[in-house]
Amino acid sequence: MQADHLWTNARLATMVGSEAYGLVDKGAVAAKGGKIVWVGPAADAPDAAETTDCEGRLITPGLVDCHTHLVYAGNRIGEWEMRLNGASYEEVARAGGGIVSTVKGVRAASEDQLVTESLPRLDGLIGEGVTTVEVKSGYGLSAEDEAKMLRAARRLPGERRITVKASFLGAHAMPPGEDDKDAYIDDVCQSQLPSVAQEGLADAVDGFCEGIAFSAEQMERVFKKAAEFDLPVKLHAEQLSNLGGAAMAARHGALSADHLEYLDEDGVRAMAEAGTVAVLLPGAFYFIKETQAPPVELLRKHNVPMAVATDCNPGSSPLNSLLLTMNMTCTLFELTPEEALAGATREGARALGLHDEVGTLEVGKWCDLAIWNVGEPAALAYAMGFNPLHERVWHGHV
Repeated sequence: MQADHLWTNARLATMVGSEAYGLVDKGAVAAKGGKIVWVGPAADAPDAAETTDCEGRLITPGLVDCHTHLVYAGNRIGEWEMRLNGASYEEVARAGGGIVSTVKGVRAASEDQLVTESLPRLDGLIGEGVTTVEVKSGYGLSAEDEAKMLRAARRLPGERRITVKASFLGAHAMPPGEDDKDAYIDDVCQSQLPSVAQEGLADAVDGFCEGIAFSAEQMERVFKKAAEFDLPVKLHAEQLSNLGGAAMAARHGALSADHLEYLDEDGVRAMAEAGTVAVLLPGAFYFIKETQAPPVELLRKHNVPMAVATDCNPGSSPLNSLLLTMNMTCTLFELTPEEALAGATREGARALGLHDEVGTLEVGKWCDLAIWNVGEPAALAYAMGFNPLHERVWHGHV
C-alpha cells in the first residue's frame, strides 16, 4: 500500500488504548483518500507519495468544539459594560439588552451578513486546530429566521475546510413580546422544526430546559416531534437549577446534556445508562460568575463521558478559544489534562454522534490532525493565551 501522505517522526496522542493519551513515541500517521490508513511506529510506516517530517512534534486528533452558538449578528458589549458599572438585569433589559438584542440583530441581518460576521469567530477556532464544530440556531425564534441561521451554518464549510454540524435550537427562549410558553412550543413543533427538518438544515435538535426558558415537559414535546424526523436530540440542562432535564433527555437517547452545574446523581445515572455525553462549558460558568460547578466526581464514578466546549455566544460565553476552554475545565472544574484533551477530541466527537468518524487517531477515521510545537499533551491545557499550533490537517488536506 502506498499512502497519499505520511506524517512521521512525531509523538502521537491517539486518544485510544489504556496508556495515558494513547501515546506513541516516534510515531507516524498515513492517509489515503482523506482517511487514516495507518497509525503506529514510524519505523513500520508505509510508503507515501508525500512525507512530512514532524521533527518530534506532538500530533493529536483535530480538535472538536461540540457546543457553539457561532452564528449571530452584532454583540452584547454594551450590556456587559452596563452590568460591570452596576446596572441590574432589569435595567439592562429595559435598555434593550439580553437575548432580545441578539434576536433583533439576527432578524435584521441577511444570510450573507450572518456568514460574514461568523467567519472571524470560526477562523479563531480553526487557528487553534479545530477541525469539527457544532453550530446552533436559537436567535431567530421564528421559522424564517431559525432557517436563515441554519442556512448560514451550512454555508461555512464552503468557506473553510472544516466539518460543521448544525443544531436546531428553536426552543431557546421566548420571542420578543410573547409570554405564552406552551403556545410558542406549539409553534416550534408545528412550524419551525418541520420546516428546518424538511429542508435538511439540522443534524440535531436542541433546547434550553430552565426556569427562565422551558420545562422538561415542554422540551419533551419538542423531542417527540424530533423523533418523527429521525433527528437526534441534545439539551441545555441543569445550568441554573435542577429541573430533571438531563434525565428526561437521556430517556430520549440524547447525544448530550450540556452545562449540568445542578445535575444530581439520579440524572448522572440516567445519562450513564443512555450513553449521553456530559458537555462541560466553563466559559459560561466563568462569565456569568456561577458558583456551583458540575458534579465531575459523580460523572467519573458512573463513567459518563465528558466533553468540553466553548459555548461561544454573545451573551454568556463570548469565548472563542478551545485551548483556553481546556485550561478552564482543569482549573475551574478540576478535570485532568488528559480528560480535557479527550473532551476536546474523542468525547466531543461522541457528543455529536461522530465517534466513528473523528476524535481519535485510528485507521478508517478522517485524517483530521492538529500538529503542535510541543511534546507533552498536557501542555495544551496548561498555558493560557498561548497557541502552539504548528499545522492543521482536515480530511488529509494541510
